[in-house]
Amino acid sequence: MSIHLDNLWMPFTANKQFKAAPRLLVSAKDMHYTSHDGRQILDGTAGLWCVNAGHRREPIAQAMKDMIDTLDFAPTFQMGHPKVFEAATKLAQMTPEGMDKVFFTNSGSEAVDSALKMVLTYHRARGEAQRTKFIGRERGYHGVGFGGISVGGIGGNRKHFSANLMPGVDHLPHTLNYEHAAFSRGEPEWGAHLADNLENLLALHDASTIAAVIVEPLAGSTGVIVPPRGYLKRLREICDQHGLLLIFDEVITGFGRLGTPFAAQYFNVTPDIMTLAKGLNNAAVPMGAVVARNEIYDAVVNAAPEQAIEFFHGYTYSGHPLAAAAACATLDLYQSEGLFTRAADLSAHFENEIHALRANPLVKDIRNLGLVGGVELHSRSGAVGARAYEAFLHCYQNGVLVRYTGDILAFSPPLIVSEAQITEIFAAVKQALDSLT
Repeated sequence: MSIHLDNLWMPFTANKQFKAAPRLLVSAKDMHYTSHDGRQILDGTAGLWCVNAGHRREPIAQAMKDMIDTLDFAPTFQMGHPKVFEAATKLAQMTPEGMDKVFFTNSGSEAVDSALKMVLTYHRARGEAQRTKFIGRERGYHGVGFGGISVGGIGGNRKHFSANLMPGVDHLPHTLNYEHAAFSRGEPEWGAHLADNLENLLALHDASTIAAVIVEPLAGSTGVIVPPRGYLKRLREICDQHGLLLIFDEVITGFGRLGTPFAAQYFNVTPDIMTLAKGLNNAAVPMGAVVARNEIYDAVVNAAPEQAIEFFHGYTYSGHPLAAAAACATLDLYQSEGLFTRAADLSAHFENEIHALRANPLVKDIRNLGLVGGVELHSRSGAVGARAYEAFLHCYQNGVLVRYTGDILAFSPPLIVSEAQITEIFAAVKQALDSLT
């Protein structure tokens, strides 16, 4: 295949490294990509944590074809189209009880920035406009908008933009602990007390000025950090005590990744707002969403005068017809094929296979929950990330796609994965690790 590579500035990519030896994916179906050199690549990452129902599923493709033949675009500012309302209704049937109000965006990054603005609008509508500060968490990833970077806690994502981030943001400590919780299977038993650090931040900043706390229920992009048992419930309790809203960034954990529709249901902790994207429409078209408690919507809408815009926010492509059609078909597919239950049923096999890698001396830690896992490697001196990159390349060359961040390998296969394919993924990883020095 002959293709010119110079013009594209690739996102989150070492451009020089990639263009010296490009890896191109030219087609996909179900659990596999086809590479530019004609090889079948087993997808161990659901694309980018997002193709939860598998690739190029016919019901989704057909829904998109039907829509593009019917309606290319319709504005959702002061107008609407039927499919966007249908998509909101189908989504609300899956969300935790009392969370029925859906605001569509085009990505997880947009969903986070929208949620932050929604929080500020809500507090102002209730007469508490002094609540303007946000609390995120170290190692949290909330997209690449300036709001998301501000509440996020990954240093590499922040350092070039630090002078221009939102004021009034602080961060909880992350929950990863090698001494007390390394190689935990599922939720670590140690660490729920770390949620009490929120009380310290509230005392420091004055709780009456804090608008919301935002966390990933399970942190994905930083290398799979599973919350300690009881940690999220404690955060919920503290937020309730002080009148703070709790935002769950479920861009990765949503749509069956943990074996339930959302992590909120898995952990039995209902937030005030959830941010969603990725699996919402199987990544067929860019789409994200914010889902809010009914009381938040009611407070904002009822505070505005008649015939006035209540929430001064939105995107040209919010609820685009093509994205909405894909979402409707995807949400139907999840239910008709029982994919969330399937993920729960496969989680034990996934856990056993990933933890079998512990025998390799290069492995520093293994973390897992549902159908998501991370294998952290000991870093080479002066070459952080080199080992994981080499393992990633080895797996790709041997027909398995994994993801790496720093020296952590991450796994999140489509929910249609079989037990045999899970075994195949981790066999390739074992072979890769055995080849490293």
